Amino acid sequence: MASFAKIGLNNKVIEVLSVNNEVLKDSNGIEQENIGIDFLTKLTGWAIWKQTSYNNNFRKHHAGIGFTYDEDRDAFIPPKPFNSWVLNEQTCLWEAPVAMPINDNRYAWNETNKTWDLIE
Repeated sequence: MASFAKIGLNNKVIEVLSVNNEVLKDSNGIEQENIGIDFLTKLTGWAIWKQTSYNNNFRKHHAGIGFTYDEDRDAFIPPKPFNSWVLNEQTCLWEAPVAMPINDNRYAWNETNKTWDLIE
């Protein structure tokens, strides 16, 4: 199954649908994103779709509702979890301004103090 993200205002993902891979094949048996987009546009009446990958083979991440499609990066970016976090341009993931300690303990981000607090 192929997955497609329905893109709404401000490039926000508002729905993700699956389409049988056979629907995407051209006359040579090659899967084409535009064929899937045409299929979904006819089916739903909505014209703005982008294919997404469960295996993260393209567009960085599998889209989810609330993700943003970034045209310049051709990537789906998850919602920003905290105001202080910054986008890693390589991974298109949000990162805390302070690295989480690497040990056997569990931590939670404290946005007020901008620290990782130990979970007891």
